[in-house]
Amino acid sequence: MASIAFLGLGVMGYPMAGHLLKKGGHEITVYNRSAAKAQQWVKEYGGKSAPTPREASRGCDFVMMCVGNDDDVRSVVFGDSGALSGMKNGAILVDHTTASAIVARELHQACKAKGVGFVDAPVSGGQAGAVNAQLGIMCGGEPADFERARPVLEIYAKMCALIGAPGAGQLTKMVNQIAIAGLMQGLSEALNFGKRAGLDIEKVIGVISKGAAQSWQMENRWKPMNEVKFDGFGFAVDWMRKDLGICLEEARKNGARLPVTALVDQFYAQVQARGGNRWDTCSLMNLLARD
Repeated sequence: MASIAFLGLGVMGYPMAGHLLKKGGHEITVYNRSAAKAQQWVKEYGGKSAPTPREASRGCDFVMMCVGNDDDVRSVVFGDSGALSGMKNGAILVDHTTASAIVARELHQACKAKGVGFVDAPVSGGQAGAVNAQLGIMCGGEPADFERARPVLEIYAKMCALIGAPGAGQLTKMVNQIAIAGLMQGLSEALNFGKRAGLDIEKVIGVISKGAAQSWQMENRWKPMNEVKFDGFGFAVDWMRKDLGICLEEARKNGARLPVTALVDQFYAQVQARGGNRWDTCSLMNLLARD
């Protein structure tokens, strides 16, 4: 049994922290910016909560974090009340936030100076993957730190792998989001075409999902796309635009051309303008269905 802090109880972090206690049998202390959410988690799962990241992390073997963006990461880790100020020598900080490779390398250096290990470990699989402990976890860090963290990560992972040095996990998540953006637009256009051609979309998906066009997005998102209903589930447009912004910024630095990604990002901006900030990313269909 390890002593673990989990910082950030959003739609992903809430069930992930729960798995660490229920499946892993670890001693868990949670922190959330909204204390009521932390109290709700303790009531549901047990464990305990702390009023600051520092207090939650004090004396822990591992500190897991899943927050919103680079600024959130820095605010939770650094400062007098930050996690790093409470972590013991030899502990491991694992960041599940989808953030920039820059902040991942920054955290690695800060942790190294304090004698703390660090792994950047963004996840893929959405809310359902978090709830069902079926996440893909792409990691960057030093091999020894990863190997120590791996047994904890595997509690809620379907697949967990070290890709490379610090920042490699975040770069891999960028690859993931670039691929999803293109898939979503292609699937939206395909389904809209089929509907306008008068085809039975359920029968169409039944066939093409068994061939070369198959994808997780197709199998899990074709129904709401067909019904043009995008509320109350999945990965929000606001989050996707944040992620694509990170991708586009990194591409400006490394010289990669992302013409389709940039276009889809603007399509998502149009979805936001229609009030779809919290709609699922499959809501690209909304732009086609209403034309």
